[in-house]
Amino acid sequence: MDALIILGIGMLVVIGGILGLKLHPFLALILGAIAVSLCTSDAHIRRYAESKSMSEKQTQSLVSQTTGKKIADGLGKTAGKIGILIAMAALIGKCLLDSGAAERIVRSTLGLLGEKRAPAAFMGSGFILGIPVYFDTVFYLMIPLAKSVAAKVGKNFGLYTMAIIAGATMAHSLIPPTPGPLLVAGELGVDIGKMILGGLLLGSCTLVTGYAYAKWANKKFPIPVRDSTEVTVEELKQASEKDLKDLPPLWLSVLPIALPVLLIAGNTILPKLITAGEEGSTVLDLITFFGNKDIALTISAFIALWMLARQIKDQDKLKSAVQKAITGAGMIILITAAGGAFGGILQQTGIGPHIKDLATRYQISLLPLAFFVTVLIRTAQGSATVAMITSVGIFSGMAGQLSFDPLYLALAIGCGSKPFPWMNDSGFWVICKMSGMTEKETLKTSSTMMSLMALSGLIILMIAVNIFPKF
Repeated sequence: MDALIILGIGMLVVIGGILGLKLHPFLALILGAIAVSLCTSDAHIRRYAESKSMSEKQTQSLVSQTTGKKIADGLGKTAGKIGILIAMAALIGKCLLDSGAAERIVRSTLGLLGEKRAPAAFMGSGFILGIPVYFDTVFYLMIPLAKSVAAKVGKNFGLYTMAIIAGATMAHSLIPPTPGPLLVAGELGVDIGKMILGGLLLGSCTLVTGYAYAKWANKKFPIPVRDSTEVTVEELKQASEKDLKDLPPLWLSVLPIALPVLLIAGNTILPKLITAGEEGSTVLDLITFFGNKDIALTISAFIALWMLARQIKDQDKLKSAVQKAITGAGMIILITAAGGAFGGILQQTGIGPHIKDLATRYQISLLPLAFFVTVLIRTAQGSATVAMITSVGIFSGMAGQLSFDPLYLALAIGCGSKPFPWMNDSGFWVICKMSGMTEKETLKTSSTMMSLMALSGLIILMIAVNIFPKF
């Protein structure tokens, strides 16, 4: 059976399971992995082993593995890569929200830039908060503030809403430690520090496209402030009017976000600048230890936890916050690990080299191919994270054979997970219901804007890969 047919079967099982059978993504991905494994012949596996230059003993061991063993190995391997990171990121996000630190960041940004620059403040805050906090949570946090400012100035609610979405959505798919980019970087062998820096740079560039469209759409489709189904405008305004003295200081609020970025990025950059020697070796050891992604996130999580304890001074509430964060993280880890298992078994079909051969034969550039495959999966089943972890399973076999840095491929997959959010996407309904927009308004504003941002990201990558293929 052709590898593309097996890929189609796997995707059909995953997408059909999520959409048709309403299965949880974890179950759908496991079923997809089983289906792909059953369709993969010994010949497929031997060709895959040959492409990886495996010995005959390694090849025979891989051929003789049962489907259950393959899935278990894939789950364990992926969970080992991302388990601590996701758990700590979830804890940081929960502490930022419950302590009031996230609200402090948003208010301080608004205070610095003023109401006239409120869209830029919302976009910047969304981008910063979107690094450790999931998109839906960022939107829940910031939409009350957007409604409050819009109610005060009497206009621009659509602009404020789109600015929040533009900032948070790109961080969600391009910058670790959110699960999608974290797994993609791991599967493609991209250094986490490099992925963070690349995601920050590309995400910042795409914000220009998002802001331009938001300004145009705000004039073309003006949207008034409305009561949402969950809460009224007045209630949201009251919730966002906490006294500043009850919130953590700005430096402490930003520290759990900035510290891991600095430590991990430092571990990527500084070793190249420090010369060898006894003193240099000691410094390098410290940089390597504290710049390790798991250690950096763990340190930041404990800082965030201390900040929350400092604010609430209630042991029961503190325990409850930790339990909720870890419980939520556990589900994300399971889904992501199942995606890793699905991707690992897909690789054994030889799909990576097969797609590369087709791309070469028909002169299809790999970056747009990866982008549009991810778009197809995202549009079909709704989840950006599931789209990324499914797509990277298809392309990860090519990571060691690329003529350019695999960071470009990772970022192309991240951009491809953005178009086109519609009614099968939970984030679409969060935006629609919390903002009070109609379905049509949401499609015309946020869905279209996210798609244009993703396309602009692909264009930037296509230009950059021709100028700086390796770095």
